[in-house]
Amino acid sequence: MAAAAPGAAAASSEAPAASATAEPEAGDEDSRDVRVLQSLRGKICEAKNLLPYLGPHKMRDCFCTINLDQEEVYRTQVVEKSLSPFFSEEFYFEIPRTFQYLSFYVYDKNVLQRDLRIGKVAIKKEDLCHHSGKETWFSLQPVDSNSEVQGKVHLELKLNELITENGTVCQQLVVHIKACHGLPLINGQSCDPYATVSLVGPSRNDQKKTKVKKKTSNPQFNEIFYFEVTRSSSYTRKSQFQVEEEDIEKLEIRIDLWNNGNLVQDVFLGEIKVPVNVLRTDSSHQAWYLLQPRDNGNKSSKTDDLGSLRLNICYTEDYVLPSEYYGPLKTLLLKSPDVQPISASAAYILSEICRDKNDAVLPLVRLLLHHDKLVPFATAVAELDLKDTQDANTIFRGNSLATRCLDEMMKIVGGHYLKVTLKPILDEVQNISPTVIVCDLMIVTEHFRNKLFSTIVKSSMSCPTVMCDIFYSLRQMATQRFPNDPHVQYSAVSSFVFLRFFAVAVVSPHTFHLRPHHPDAQTIRTLTLISKTIQTLGSWGSLSKSKSSFKETFMCEFFKMFQEEGYIMAVKKFLDEISSTETKESSGTSEPVHLKEGEMYKRAQGRTRIGKKNFKKRWFCLTSRELTYHKQPGKDAIYTIPVKNILAVEKLEESSFNKKNMFQVIHTEKPLYVQANNCVEANEWIDVLCRVSRCNQNRLSFYHPSVYLNGNWLCCQETSENTLGCKPCTAGVPADIQIDIDEDRETERIYSLFTLSLLKLQKMEEACGTIAVYQGPQKEPDDYSNFVIEDSVTTFKTIQQIKSIIEKLDEPHEKYRKKRSSSAKYGSK
Repeated sequence: MAAAAPGAAAASSEAPAASATAEPEAGDEDSRDVRVLQSLRGKICEAKNLLPYLGPHKMRDCFCTINLDQEEVYRTQVVEKSLSPFFSEEFYFEIPRTFQYLSFYVYDKNVLQRDLRIGKVAIKKEDLCHHSGKETWFSLQPVDSNSEVQGKVHLELKLNELITENGTVCQQLVVHIKACHGLPLINGQSCDPYATVSLVGPSRNDQKKTKVKKKTSNPQFNEIFYFEVTRSSSYTRKSQFQVEEEDIEKLEIRIDLWNNGNLVQDVFLGEIKVPVNVLRTDSSHQAWYLLQPRDNGNKSSKTDDLGSLRLNICYTEDYVLPSEYYGPLKTLLLKSPDVQPISASAAYILSEICRDKNDAVLPLVRLLLHHDKLVPFATAVAELDLKDTQDANTIFRGNSLATRCLDEMMKIVGGHYLKVTLKPILDEVQNISPTVIVCDLMIVTEHFRNKLFSTIVKSSMSCPTVMCDIFYSLRQMATQRFPNDPHVQYSAVSSFVFLRFFAVAVVSPHTFHLRPHHPDAQTIRTLTLISKTIQTLGSWGSLSKSKSSFKETFMCEFFKMFQEEGYIMAVKKFLDEISSTETKESSGTSEPVHLKEGEMYKRAQGRTRIGKKNFKKRWFCLTSRELTYHKQPGKDAIYTIPVKNILAVEKLEESSFNKKNMFQVIHTEKPLYVQANNCVEANEWIDVLCRVSRCNQNRLSFYHPSVYLNGNWLCCQETSENTLGCKPCTAGVPADIQIDIDEDRETERIYSLFTLSLLKLQKMEEACGTIAVYQGPQKEPDDYSNFVIEDSVTTFKTIQQIKSIIEKLDEPHEKYRKKRSSSAKYGSK
C-alpha cells in the first residue's frame, strides 16, 4: 500500500482545499533506521484516436514522456505519421524523491517550433495501487498550464487581539510564509518565484506580495504579513479570546505562487487555500501544504476527442527494515535450490501464488544471484520445464519461471558483454546517413549482419561465468531429455543467447543502455532486419531450412549464408565455448568494464575570460577504470579522472549554483560539479560512481554539501578551502561494480509479495491438505488444479514456515506504519 515517504506531503480527507503534512520527529530513531524506497516499472503500450491535424495532412509524429510532477524522467521514441501510435516500450527506474502525480504526456513532435502537448494521463500517487500490474486504457485529459503544479508551501498562521487608538478591540491575522519546496523548472531552469498572500472573504480581497527569489526551486521567503479581521459591531470583550463563528466561516487565506517573467507574462506555479477557521480551537497553526491547481485549471472539455493511452503501471514502495529482521526469510529462500522437489521450495511457491510471475522473478533472481544460488535454482526449475516438453524443437520457448529467471539474469549480468560485442557496431549503424540506408538498405544490412555475426561467434571469452554455468546445465539436461536428437544440445542454449539476448538487444539498444537515444525510423528498420537474422541462429532447426520455408522471400538471401557449413561450424564452436565449465579469464582483467554514459552539464574547471565559471554540455563516460567527459560521443576525452582517485560522490545543495539535480565527484584535484537532466538520472550516476569507487583508499568520511565561493564554504562558512567537510559521507553500498544488489530491499519486496498473496497461499495450503487426504481420481476441476504440487507434505511444511515468518515480520512493519501515520496528521506542527 502506498504511503508518503518521510517529509513528503500526505493527502488528507480532512483538508478542504489542500493537503498538509508535518516532518517526522527528529528523535525517532526507529523511523530513521527504516529506508523508504520507491520504484516504477511498466509499459507504455499504445495510443489511439488522437486528434488529427486540420487540413490535408492529418497524421502526427508522436512520442510519450513520463513525468514525476513536472519533471520529465523518460521519453519514448517518435512514431511517425500516425494517430494511433504503437510505442510498446518497457520502463523501470528507482524514484529518488517524493512526488504528487505520475503523469504521461503525449506530444506531437515539431522540428521548427516547440513540441505540442496533445494530452496527458495524470495519476495521483495514492491512486497508483489501483492500477498496479493491469493494462488499462486511460482517456487523455487536456493540458492546461493552470493545472500543471508541483511543490509545497510551509505556512504559519496566528491570531492576535489588538486594542486600537479609540479603545475598540480588533483581530489581527498574522500570516508567516516560510518557504516553498520542489517548485518546477521553467524552460529547463530553476524559476524566479514569488508569492501573493491574500485574505479573501465575501466582501474583501486584501492582497500582499513577497520579494522575488532568484533562480531557485526551494525559495526561503520567511516573510510575515498582517491582516485586520473585522469584528461585528455587537462584539464585547470576553474572558477567553475566540473568533466568532459567523466571521471565521467566511474568510480564507490564499497563497498563489508565480514565476517572475520579467519582460514576459508571469507563470502560475500553484495555489493553496486555508480557511481561517483552522484557528477556531488554537491561536496558532503551522503546516506544509501541497500546491494545488487553480480553480479554473479543470475546465470542462470533451476529453473523448483527445484520444486515449494504454498503460501498464506497477508502482512499489518498500519499507526496508534493518538487516536483522530479514534473516529467517532470507534463509528459507536461499534453501530453495536444495529442496526436493523444487516445486515445494519457498521461491517456487512465491512464483505460483503471485498474480504476475514477473513481480516475483526480479527480486528472486537478484537475491539468489547475490548469494551464488541462482545456477542450482535455475537448473532445477528448467528441469521441471523439460518434463513437460514433448518436442525438442520447442525447447525453452515458453514463458515459464525458468525462462523468465534466465531472461532477468542475462539482463543483470550481461550488460558489459553486450557493450563489448554489440555497442561498437550499433554506434556505426547509427552514424550512417539515412539517405544511404534508404537507397542501399539490403547492402547496409548485409554488411552489418556479417560484422555482427563475426563479432558474436568470437566473443565467448567475454561471456559472464554465471551465464556459461547455466548454459552448461541446460545443455546437459536437454541431451538427457532428448538423447536421439543431435541438435538439441545446441538449440537449448541458442534459444536463450540468440533469441532472448542478442536479438532483443539489437532491436532495442536504448533499453539495454547501448545507445543514449532512441534510433530514428530508418535505423530501426535496419536493426530489425539484422535482429531477424540473429533470431534465426536461435532456431537451430532453421539452419537446414530451404528458401521456401521463410515467410518473407526477400529475406532468403540473408538466411542463406547460415546454411553454409562454415557458418554452422562457427556457431557450434561458439555455443560449445559458452556452455563449457572451463575457467575463463574475467573480461574485466583485459579491458575496462563499461558502466554508464550520457549527456550532462559540468561546471567549468577553469575560469573564463570574464572571471565567471559557467556550465557546459558534455558527454560523460564511466568505466571501471576512469570517468571521462568529451565534447561529443566518440571524440577524445577532454578530462579524465581515474576511478582510483575518487574520494567521494555526493549530492550538491541546490543553493550552491541555484540548479537542481546536481552532484559532486570529489577527487584528488578540484571537485567536479555535474548537473544531470533529471532526478532519476542523477540518482543513477551517484549510485554507479559510489559503487565503482567504494573500495578506494583514502575515501572521505566527511564532505561539504555546498561549494567554496568568495573565500568561504557556503554550507559551514569555514574560510579555509582545505578544511574538513561538515557532513558525514553517505553510507557505503555493495562493492560489486557490475551487479548492484541490495539484498534487504529484495527480501522486503518478496515479503510484500507474500503479504499481497496470502489468500492464494491459504488456498495452496488447503490444496495440499486435500491432496494428502483424498487419493482418488479428480472428477472435477478444483481450486488447486492451477498449482504445481508434486509433494503435498513438503509443500505444506514450506507454506507453514512462510506464514510463520511473514507473521513475525508483520509486527515491525505495523509498528512503523503507526509511527508514520501519527507523524503526518493534517495540520500538525
